[in-house]
Amino acid sequence: MTAESLRDALVNVVLNPLAALFFAVAMVVFIWGLVEFLWGLTTDTEGKENGKRHMLWGIVGMFVMVAAATIINIIANTIGVSVPR
Repeated sequence: MTAESLRDALVNVVLNPLAALFFAVAMVVFIWGLVEFLWGLTTDTEGKENGKRHMLWGIVGMFVMVAAATIINIIANTIGVSVPR
């Protein structure tokens, strides 16, 4: 087994699913915040504020995951390394 095949296996088996999981968690937090916001719209302001906060952090999490993938791709393209998908 070469170093490249080990790297590719590590990326495909561990890192890509982990990144997808983190993105999914951020999306669930955003959706939960949306539900909380809409549910709290007619009842209390505390639920509305919690919903806003969860939506904000969900968006931040999704942004961080997309930004990290973009930065990795830019660096890999700059130095001429192929990124396993």
